[in-house]
Amino acid sequence: MNIVRLIAAGAAAGVLTAAIALPAVGGAGITANTAMKEINLKPENLEEPPLPERTILRDADGKQIAQFYYENRQSVTLDKVAPIMQTALISIEDFRFYQHGPIDVEGTARALVKNMTTGGVTQGGSSITQQYVKQVLVNAAETPEEQQAAIAPTVSRKLNELRYAMAMEKKYSKNQILEKYLNIAYFGAGAHGIQAASRRFFDKPASELNLVQAATLAGAVQNPARTDPSVGKKAQKLLLDRRNTVLDRMAQLGKITPQEAADAKKKKLGYKGIAAPGGCEASKYPYFCMYVQNEILNNDAFGKTPQERLKLLQRGGLEIKTTISPKMQAASEKAIKEYVSTKDKPAAAQAMIVPGTGEIKAMAASRKFGGNKKKNEVSYNIVADAKHGGGVGFQQGSTAKAYTLAAALEEGYKYGDGFPSPAGYSAPSYGAFRDCKGNRVGDPNHEVRNSSEGGGGFKTLQTGTWGSVNTFFMKLEERVGLCKVVDLAKRLGLKRADGGKLGEYETFTLGINEVDPVTVANSYAVFASRGQYCKPLAITEIKDRYGKAKQFKPKCSKVMDPEVADAVSGILSGVFTKGTMQEVGGIGRDAAGKTGTTDDYTAAWFAGYTPNLASAVSLGDLRGAFKHKLIGVTIGGRPYQYVYGATISGRIWKQAMLGALKGVEAPEFNPVNHERFGGCGDNCAPKPKKKQEDEGPTDLLDQFRDQFDNRDQGDQGDPGNGRRRGRGGDNGTTDPRQTPQTITEDQMRRGR
Repeated sequence: MNIVRLIAAGAAAGVLTAAIALPAVGGAGITANTAMKEINLKPENLEEPPLPERTILRDADGKQIAQFYYENRQSVTLDKVAPIMQTALISIEDFRFYQHGPIDVEGTARALVKNMTTGGVTQGGSSITQQYVKQVLVNAAETPEEQQAAIAPTVSRKLNELRYAMAMEKKYSKNQILEKYLNIAYFGAGAHGIQAASRRFFDKPASELNLVQAATLAGAVQNPARTDPSVGKKAQKLLLDRRNTVLDRMAQLGKITPQEAADAKKKKLGYKGIAAPGGCEASKYPYFCMYVQNEILNNDAFGKTPQERLKLLQRGGLEIKTTISPKMQAASEKAIKEYVSTKDKPAAAQAMIVPGTGEIKAMAASRKFGGNKKKNEVSYNIVADAKHGGGVGFQQGSTAKAYTLAAALEEGYKYGDGFPSPAGYSAPSYGAFRDCKGNRVGDPNHEVRNSSEGGGGFKTLQTGTWGSVNTFFMKLEERVGLCKVVDLAKRLGLKRADGGKLGEYETFTLGINEVDPVTVANSYAVFASRGQYCKPLAITEIKDRYGKAKQFKPKCSKVMDPEVADAVSGILSGVFTKGTMQEVGGIGRDAAGKTGTTDDYTAAWFAGYTPNLASAVSLGDLRGAFKHKLIGVTIGGRPYQYVYGATISGRIWKQAMLGALKGVEAPEFNPVNHERFGGCGDNCAPKPKKKQEDEGPTDLLDQFRDQFDNRDQGDQGDPGNGRRRGRGGDNGTTDPRQTPQTITEDQMRRGR
């Protein structure tokens, strides 16, 4: 008792001795005499780094769709913690918390006497303030060595804690310290802070905890590793015993009645183990989640290094509002599910983007996201490019013809301009096609063919597009200039999915480059927005942990004459009524689009748009498109001899757009300036010959050929939509990002 009085007197005089540190330090050879050497401790400020807080992703309606965290924590203010929880914690950890200063002298002294008389550490004497200081030091540690130093059983470490605790008591009120402790404490089962622990243990917020639950969580903080209920029944029994100890202590202190304690002790532990999965694999929209995640990780505005950006994402406590529309996403997922099974090896992927803003409204795929190959899951973003977690994509096919069409209209071509388009086309010379560096890339020895061995007839910008005639577009690209077509495609945001340079070869117009749905949809959105390109936008607002918000606005620029864009829409709208989508039909409102079937049926696309929504659908085998072609396949339980752009992709597009735009206004396309684009210029169709009596059969044959050639010569009956194999896809691997196909430059140029 003399020791207790001595310590109390010393504390009252403003002098603390190292003996106070002994209860939590102990150790052979340490005596009261040696401890007395350290006296006159003074307050020392402690830097308090922000606690690791989870980052939340929300959809356009504000609903949570994903979370990222280093530690599962969601800090709350003290008024959001049930009073019984506060009482339970104080009762068991520091019942004189509101009466003492930085340390509880009486409690520490009693622990000191007990430890000195037993020759070991049998009692602790740390106050809640001291425990908070210790947690701050542990959380601030960056390396295992620093973490070990923060909990080392040394006198110097304990004295530092005391100095920091003294400063804390001057800096904060008792309630503030309690709030900070409740948010930093670890409760076990991966739950950091009272809010995460409450949801993890009992599936409710901390404000709704009852007596039994509060006592359980109060008991968990002493040794969370030992009483972690997620480990098993043994740990749960230890936690139950600890809970009952808390209840007894609360009754002893008069916080609850003995009967209330007895009744509470009869209750089961009640641990629910509610999962708190983090990352995109647990998201409802995993592909869009990956896109957003990579937007953060690839942007140096969120940190100088990738490590800093990852730390911000996992620990920054951000609240990220995104562009994803639950309604449009559901429409896309439903349409894909209707035509392609999760078990199918060929995978369908779709992206939806708002013209004029670039907002991504949907990113869906037929394959589930994950790492389980037995379940046919895919672990990368098949809707986006490699920069956003994707692979190498699929060759674009005839959807690339829209760029040549637009370039021709820019050059002054009119709707009625055209030229004969025979069954086969070969470059007239090596210099007939030049890339943007001036290199000759034409190949007179390579022939591009249509679907039929018959003649092609005279085709105009309209009929050549509606029929997707390969030889017509090769000739059109030759006359317009390859580089002008490539330049226009780049202005519309076209880029290879693997991040490489676009292949600038004579078959560019036939879609030799591997691309992704987000990129293709966004390029077509330029036509819908009358020439305005907008960078794809996934994030509209980010709030930091302090509630400070930053808005992210669309980044747009005019890249095309509005009247040219209108003229493109005027022709592409005919694809639904006079072209390759005629059998599938339109969507009951103004819409335009283009089918795309690649060489030897390696992939099938459809890209289209209305004035207020653009979308692209791809279909191909992720094991390698050139090795696993869309010939003689069963997809969605239906057998297909050949898969064209309209066969599945076009139907997915139609159904998804109908669902996405249900209840949405139906604006019309701007009228085409027919004074500028109507009729024909220097490339008019030849006037029909005067009918001769002996030419009847020939005229009938020509008429038959003209009708035949108005069909989809690239997408409906084309066993090869031009010979245009690219550099990727056919590698036979599950993840085409890991083993890119080796294709020679000559093969790329030829499209073989």
